[in-house]
Amino acid sequence: MDQSNVDVDVSSGRAAGGVVVVPARRRWRVSRTFAWVAVAPFALWAVARVAGLERGSLPTQFMTGTPYVAAGSLVPLLVGALARSRTATAVALVTAVALGSSVIPRAVGSTGAAETGTGTPLRVLTANLLFGGADASAVVDLVRRLRPDVLSTQELTPEMVEKLDAAGIAELLPHRVLQADPGATGSGLYSRHPLTPRAGLFRVIGHNMPAALVTPPGAAPVEIVDVHTYAPIGELVAGWESGIEALPPPSPGTLRILAGDFNASLDHAVMRGLLDRGYVDAADQVGQGLVATWPSGRRIPPIITIDHVLVDRRVLVNEVGIHTLPGTDHRAVFADLRLPARLSR
Repeated sequence: MDQSNVDVDVSSGRAAGGVVVVPARRRWRVSRTFAWVAVAPFALWAVARVAGLERGSLPTQFMTGTPYVAAGSLVPLLVGALARSRTATAVALVTAVALGSSVIPRAVGSTGAAETGTGTPLRVLTANLLFGGADASAVVDLVRRLRPDVLSTQELTPEMVEKLDAAGIAELLPHRVLQADPGATGSGLYSRHPLTPRAGLFRVIGHNMPAALVTPPGAAPVEIVDVHTYAPIGELVAGWESGIEALPPPSPGTLRILAGDFNASLDHAVMRGLLDRGYVDAADQVGQGLVATWPSGRRIPPIITIDHVLVDRRVLVNEVGIHTLPGTDHRAVFADLRLPARLSR
């Protein structure tokens, strides 16, 4: 008998006529077309982010979602590999690296952090008060707990000034340069040390942005600018960009700190341009650059980072904290800084 045509009856253990047929395994595979459909949107996003190509209101707003797109960029990399497309996989890999290198450093920090005890401390706290609707007692309690030397406020209304005074802000921060107004326009600086208003320092495009000179004991003078630009919504996007571009650069003879609601993230080209003029983002320096600040107090947690403390590169960053305040949709940003006794040029 030809053994190649003999099968085995498993139930009886006897040989039976027939041929053993082993089903071929089907290999699951992704089409190359689908791979490119998955890769292309992420690749285009990476090009726009790296080259600073966002234009118009919606692309500008969407760009704040880059950290989430960077995390998702691993998916098309997997899809390209499953499709066995070397080209699609290579593009997906370059895309993931480009987006990751733009985002990951914010969670890692850099060498610009200060060593404990180095330099004169200057603690800066910034908070958007949402049309003066924030809980004034909570604001003062946060000031009492963090002990900032300077408080930068946005959307400061005349009524909110009264509420903060009633809650005891003057006992903690007795000096002030205020430009309070109804609605979103008002802003104001409160300080532990004397303030000298700095008018005409730059062209203000946006809401009120008071600036003042403060000189902490044992340190070089510091100019504080209370920043509140327009939001990049609709026709305001041009004013938003111009407002950030108009902010003053660091000065060789004076330290400068910009603190407030920029309505921009570090994924916007205009913000990166501002940093390139001589600033660093305090949160970015200590690995807190991905902690979101808006919107707060909603059913969903904060998703984007648009509130910042930008400091002259000669200023060291010791610590940064992000704090929730009731009654406002922005989280407060606290930066513990170290100032040099003398200025290096």
